[in-house]
Amino acid sequence: MIAEFRLPDLGEGLTEAEVVTWLVSPGDTVALNQTLAEVETAKAVVELPSPYEGTVSTLHAEAGQTIAVGAPLIAFDVVGEEDDAPVSGSESAEKAQPNLVGYGAAPSSAGRPARRARRIGGTPVAVDTAVLEAAPHDATPSAAVDAVIERPRSTPPVRAHAKRLGIDLVLVAAEVGDRVITRSDVDAYAERVGSHGVTAGEAPSAPAVPSSPAALGEQERETRIPIRGVRKHTAAAMVQSAFTAPHVTVFHTVDVTATMDLLAGLRDDRSLSAHRIGPLAVVAKAVCLALGRNPGLNSRWDEAAGEIVQHNYVDLGIAAATDRGLIVPMVRDAERLTLVGLADAVRSLAEVARSGKTSPAELAGGTFSISNIGVFGVDAGTPILPPGQSGILAVGAVRRQPWEHQGEIALRQLMTLSLSFDHRLVDGAEGARFLKDVADVLQEPGRAMLLR
Repeated sequence: MIAEFRLPDLGEGLTEAEVVTWLVSPGDTVALNQTLAEVETAKAVVELPSPYEGTVSTLHAEAGQTIAVGAPLIAFDVVGEEDDAPVSGSESAEKAQPNLVGYGAAPSSAGRPARRARRIGGTPVAVDTAVLEAAPHDATPSAAVDAVIERPRSTPPVRAHAKRLGIDLVLVAAEVGDRVITRSDVDAYAERVGSHGVTAGEAPSAPAVPSSPAALGEQERETRIPIRGVRKHTAAAMVQSAFTAPHVTVFHTVDVTATMDLLAGLRDDRSLSAHRIGPLAVVAKAVCLALGRNPGLNSRWDEAAGEIVQHNYVDLGIAAATDRGLIVPMVRDAERLTLVGLADAVRSLAEVARSGKTSPAELAGGTFSISNIGVFGVDAGTPILPPGQSGILAVGAVRRQPWEHQGEIALRQLMTLSLSFDHRLVDGAEGARFLKDVADVLQEPGRAMLLR
């Protein structure tokens, strides 16, 4: 009656994951689809729901440990289930666990499975959350009270943020009620009680005094940071790309005054008030148009087949800097979207990436990428190609500078574009034509009407 749950395939091309935190312990009773653990892949933090209903028997990995896909993760004592027995290779293939997305039986009609109760202290007693809500924030919670409190609903990044601030989400949940706790809820609570909040059952410490970062001479001489998660994946991908694809980078400084004037007019259009259309959306539209005229930049090199694969669609990667590192979520079929549609898609990707909710599926694939280095005030760079892509465009900051315009020197708004491409697939002439096509649209947005 012992059933083992092995680490499932969490997404395309992923072979391992790190256990970030366990949400259950041996002896706990779990419900079907109850969250067991948070694991971090090379692409995202994922919550693992339970495929069984029963009692946790064994945890096969510790928090912080990296395990391979298919390795035993947790064992359950399941009523009515026979013990797992060794099976042949063909049988194991038939019994292979499905992909994480959509696996497991459907939840019962009773509603959402009950979440694991969080034990504080010793003997469980009932807790009236109304008391917590009514209590002043500077009151000291009684250390003698033992309670079982339902684990607050929140996302992994929010829990990590609260942990950094020393905030107990149980107390935040008492304020916001039965809904998912957001980062802003945690920040609002921290602002009221101090950046180092209290945990349930503990006395609050004195208000934290902000301190400036320690000078270099006051720190240890070295700090060692484990290479894991997104950083590990990014390092491997960049090394693979840099030593496989011969990179060439070309630059073009373009007068984007007309584009900025267009965007100013769109911002004044009340019918578009719900949409934030910025320069990056126009660049994305220009890239989609230019890829249709320069297919080599929308291709990949298939070494095994001895072929160049040209994509007749554009899955546009938008690089996003997050607390976990650099990720590149995709706008699928970007060539089919209008300027407004691209702006909405880019904004949505950025918001999801910052919240830490980007799924592995949203990071898989991609035919061309854009990196908006201009948000950091950088003008140009030499970006490295994501593996499997033949081009990446770095978009520099928009700056007002003297520039020749219609035979005179005038203050114009300029942007530098940096295009890196794989010289196996793209000749210099095609790379230059592509960059000029993008620049032409940015310089004269009306040219987009002529391109297809």
